[in-house]
Amino acid sequence: MRAAFRCIVVALAALALCAPVAAATSSSTAALQVALAARGLYTGTIDGIRGPGTDGAVRAFQARGGLLVDGIAGPQTRGRLGWRGRPSLGRRVLRAGRRGWDVAALQFLLGRQGFPSGPVDGDLGPRTDAALRRFQAWAGLVVDGLAGPATLVAARRAPPTTPLRFLAPVAAPVGDGFGPRGDTFHTGVDYVAGYGASVRAAGYGCVSSVTYDSGYGNLVVIQHRLGVTSWYAHLNTVGVSPGQCLSAGARVGTAGSTGRSTGPHLHFELRVRGAAIDPLPVTSAPLA
Repeated sequence: MRAAFRCIVVALAALALCAPVAAATSSSTAALQVALAARGLYTGTIDGIRGPGTDGAVRAFQARGGLLVDGIAGPQTRGRLGWRGRPSLGRRVLRAGRRGWDVAALQFLLGRQGFPSGPVDGDLGPRTDAALRRFQAWAGLVVDGLAGPATLVAARRAPPTTPLRFLAPVAAPVGDGFGPRGDTFHTGVDYVAGYGASVRAAGYGCVSSVTYDSGYGNLVVIQHRLGVTSWYAHLNTVGVSPGQCLSAGARVGTAGSTGRSTGPHLHFELRVRGAAIDPLPVTSAPLA
């Protein structure tokens, strides 16, 4: 009886790790938002969610073009969007130099899988090509920069996660979260921490690197189990060295605003074998 119960619990846990992304989020909707934004009609985040902003932009575009104003991005509406309105994802193999609706959809999927490629703009340039190749390597696919059926199947899967659990790295409220932000993708969580706030290791691990990056500023990366790394960016001071092993809660440094930052905060990331994941579902709430 107990063994059967344990099997049920394990099965439910496995399903939770592989749960599908909410149906309200769609790469096609993201591609539509990109096309409407290019026409100056959609000013929201490229988030793949069909909300009032997207619906209103579709209707405004239809009214402007003398189309039936029904809020549905059907063949006529998409045709009027030019190259940004076609073709649908999966109709052709995508490679460097391609542009269109399908490229925007692919860029959105890559970001959701933890491999953002810069702006979601429907243009498969060098940054998207590099992100595509990193994703292919991560997914165990042939690394050829060609987004064909196998790559698209992998890209449409639920985003990666981890069974590991972590402590909040700083006693501060959460600001910007993980996911779409404007026309790009935010790969971590920003904690609104002031200058000098103590930043601590989110879990047991060993420091794999201490570097300065033009974007991340002073950056510490800690290697944990199961291919997971935690990233602590924009630090004001660093109090650890490469190779040093830390217990959960050990001091890493202090919060700051180094690198590309508009003010003091801690940018915190979790990555699974290089794929950025949402830290909040597996991280405790910050201390009051």
